[in-house]
Amino acid sequence: MVFSSPTFIFLFLPAVFILNLLLRRYVKASNVLLLVASILFYAWGEPRYVLLMALTTLICWLCALGMASENASSKRRKLMAAIAVVWSIASLALFKYAAFLTDAFSGITGIAVSAPQIPLPVGISFFTFQALSYVLDVYRGDAQVAKSYFKVLLYISLFPQLIAGPIVRYHDVAEQIDSRSITLRDTAEGLRRFCFGLAKKVLIANTLAITADRVYALDASTVNAPIAWLGAAAYLFQIYFDFSGYSDMAIGLGRTFGFTFRENFNYPYIASSMQDFWRRWHISLSTWFKEYVYIPLGGNRRGKFRTGINKLTVFLLTGLWHGASWNFALWGLYHGGFLMLESYGILKPSKWPKALRHIYTLLAVTVGFVLFRAETLPTAWSMISNMFAGWSFSQSSVTELGILLTPLCITALLCAVFACTPAAHRLGERLTAKHEGLSSLIYIAALALLCLCVSCLSTASYNPFIYFRF
Repeated sequence: MVFSSPTFIFLFLPAVFILNLLLRRYVKASNVLLLVASILFYAWGEPRYVLLMALTTLICWLCALGMASENASSKRRKLMAAIAVVWSIASLALFKYAAFLTDAFSGITGIAVSAPQIPLPVGISFFTFQALSYVLDVYRGDAQVAKSYFKVLLYISLFPQLIAGPIVRYHDVAEQIDSRSITLRDTAEGLRRFCFGLAKKVLIANTLAITADRVYALDASTVNAPIAWLGAAAYLFQIYFDFSGYSDMAIGLGRTFGFTFRENFNYPYIASSMQDFWRRWHISLSTWFKEYVYIPLGGNRRGKFRTGINKLTVFLLTGLWHGASWNFALWGLYHGGFLMLESYGILKPSKWPKALRHIYTLLAVTVGFVLFRAETLPTAWSMISNMFAGWSFSQSSVTELGILLTPLCITALLCAVFACTPAAHRLGERLTAKHEGLSSLIYIAALALLCLCVSCLSTASYNPFIYFRF
């Protein structure tokens, strides 16, 4: 079950929402409701892996308790932190990377080892990173230890952000778990944001996913430069509106239940450098790696060479976090390489004309996402080669381009270009500032989009979700 499924929209969400409103004055009862609802939400698609999430939470909770006891020595605190880290990383490696590591071992050594076929638990990277951040924050003194296991389990399993983030740190929501209020304004604005997020996912991301999937499924001989660029652009917008749409839905739903989650995207496609892009893209993940990997490795405090190695390490791990394949690893190193070039001053976007800065960043990001989307490295190389050198126009290519450029695809692309900038948000702010009555029109628009999304979901069977596998 996902946010964009009719079952969630018509049954699960209304039931939990109404019950939570009835219990809004009783925080403990509300917490029990949300915990049960979150477990059911996860169990709907992954019933056998609920125990894995609960066990990871239990181990991290016990380790945090052990290091926070009054007589805990420095050695014991380190041991407790190490146990939590080893368990979390080991479980992530087993379920997500076992097959990849086995194949890599076989390829390097020449020893044939059959890769284990272990189903990937949905959202394992997200709930594992949240559990780790809780333990490490307690270890560093950035968060108070929770005496209740169920409080930590609620923090990790809270269904609005369970399967695809944003990655929430415990100290950001600890007080809200103990004491929160639900106002009419929070509820209205939260539901409005959910509707707009759903529209980004269903109307833009799903539409462009059809185009992207078709381009990447074509025979290489059919793909010329216009088709390759169309596929690259379609996926560029698909992944942004898929994931940012989900983040909007999660933040909006969290607000309706009294929780405030931090923003996860800040218009990354208007970035003026690759460093700026990573300050705007998947902010919760970037912050997590900065806090728990980059800074502990030494950050930028040990010279330029060590700083470069630290950045490459972080981005290699960022790539592998997204998936267990060489494509993702190379995608991470690709971005890390650009950040190194900018850090060392070899590339200086800040000194370029404004338009050139944006073109450079968007071009680099677009090419990078070809690595991210392609199933294999040869496929990625073929697509990138065609983007820059495939200026041949055979009859099959022209015909295929005409098939791909449907009115729906063109409309989705135009909407994506407009919606990925702050223009729509700023326009809404200006209009409502001058005419307060227009604010109600935004809610009417949100309701209309919700109805349109429901109509699309009820008639279409194609509803991909990129970040499910993470």
